[in-house]
Amino acid sequence: MQSKSDIIGSGASLLCLIHCIVTPFLFVAQAEMSGHGETHPLWWGLLDVVFLVISYFAVWWSGKNTTKSWIHYALWISWIVLAVIVMNEKLEVVHLPESVIYLPAISLIGLHLYNRKYCKHCVEE
Repeated sequence: MQSKSDIIGSGASLLCLIHCIVTPFLFVAQAEMSGHGETHPLWWGLLDVVFLVISYFAVWWSGKNTTKSWIHYALWISWIVLAVIVMNEKLEVVHLPESVIYLPAISLIGLHLYNRKYCKHCVEE
């Protein structure tokens, strides 16, 4: 199960990263086509939350079962930073550049892949 949670976590983080990179381009394309400004479908905005929930469970499971304690902390720190950025984006508390979300997303991808590769003593269930 350890390996699967790392695959799910890195996959969800990668999809989140792609979603974050593609969103500005979709806004521009939609604005050009409709002339109504930067609007997007409700489901597109909810993808952030879906990816966040999936990555929460992947981080929880991987962090719980890793053989390296620093990975446990690094996964949670990256996830918390990602969650704060996503919630800030939804609530518009502080203006942040769109690119700040890339660092925690890329960190989660890397940490899950590292954990999968170097966690040799985990018990597969």
